[in-house]
Amino acid sequence: MVDAILGLQWGDEGKGKIVDYFARNYDIIARFQGGPNAGHTLYIGDRKVVLHQIPSGIFHEDKINLIGSGVVLDPVTLKKECDAVASFGVDYRKNLFISERTHLILPTHRALDKASEIAKGDDKIGSTLKGIGPAYMDKTGRNGLRVGDLLHKDFDEQYKKLRNKHEQLLGNFDFQEDISQWEEEFFTAIAFLRTLNIINGEYFINDQIQKGCKVLAEGAQGSMLDVDFGTFPFVTSSNTMSAGICSGLGIAPQKIKEIIGITKAYCTRVGSGPFPTELFDESGEFLRITGNEFGSTTGRPRRCGWIDLVALRFACMINGVTSIVMTKADILDELDTLKTCTSYETNGVNSDKVPFQMNGIDIKPMYESFKGWQTNISQIRNYAEMPDEMKNYINHINSYLGVPVKFISNGPGREQIVSI
Repeated sequence: MVDAILGLQWGDEGKGKIVDYFARNYDIIARFQGGPNAGHTLYIGDRKVVLHQIPSGIFHEDKINLIGSGVVLDPVTLKKECDAVASFGVDYRKNLFISERTHLILPTHRALDKASEIAKGDDKIGSTLKGIGPAYMDKTGRNGLRVGDLLHKDFDEQYKKLRNKHEQLLGNFDFQEDISQWEEEFFTAIAFLRTLNIINGEYFINDQIQKGCKVLAEGAQGSMLDVDFGTFPFVTSSNTMSAGICSGLGIAPQKIKEIIGITKAYCTRVGSGPFPTELFDESGEFLRITGNEFGSTTGRPRRCGWIDLVALRFACMINGVTSIVMTKADILDELDTLKTCTSYETNGVNSDKVPFQMNGIDIKPMYESFKGWQTNISQIRNYAEMPDEMKNYINHINSYLGVPVKFISNGPGREQIVSI
């Protein structure tokens, strides 16, 4: 049996904490897509840790953590993360497994990513410059190197062949950086990666499911960044939605049961791209400062706005979401008025559907307003004790989406989750 936790917005919904919270109920936590552009933030005691590639169940030492074949893996980032995890006293060598079909991010992928983004000028898509896009391009172009290739004696030859191809492509850009240090770090990390548990991930996970193990599939980024259904071209390079679980882990659709969607109580976005409910006033700045809305991977200030129920219902539909966890509800504590976007007005026409192309058109969000609860909810552990104004807000969202909010996160701590 496989359940999934997915982001329903533009990423940064707080999936790391939620996966960590639910991990106790599962035997395997598996990442199925994305790369080091993901940043899943956890608080272990009073210490903060950001995981970029390792599944967020790693701090449960009795759980298996699998990096699936749909991920693109940066060995340098992985080594740094393993060192960080080890500093908490966790033996990652015991419970971290990597699929041999997982594609590798090379130093020249990072160089191509940076050179391409610089060349776009004002048309930048907001890449994190981690090499994600070029790595996925090599994957679909059938040129990429995979983790399993590390175990073959001709790996260095394969690497040089792909590097030479990339260097030819870099010749089309004005890119002058010396990446020799990147390459040195890469081969140090490659030697480290060879010492980890490299497995045939598809047989492994299906064998475990056959034995009755419960799997939690952990998504990265958010549904509105899906390469097919997100706000193209301002999207990531992988399928962030539930369909990506099958291709990213090698499991059949009928194995998937629950799809748990994560949304903030408001909305944020990092980088470029359409964002209908973005706020440019003091309310937006309040959300940014109070919610500490700065990218966990890039440090970039996040754009902030009211919750977009049009986009959220679209995300619930394409993912088949069965329940919702709402994060950062406590950030709204001090606001006297809250708003939800329930439709878009474009050229005088009102619609409750996400259009084919959101970029380059004037979308006016149409709002419903609600009285804020103006109560500190961070210490509440029982939904019955939540203020009535919050319950009204939640009930409105439930009704609009047709999918229930079943959990509310009211603080960064592991224990700050209230079930409904």
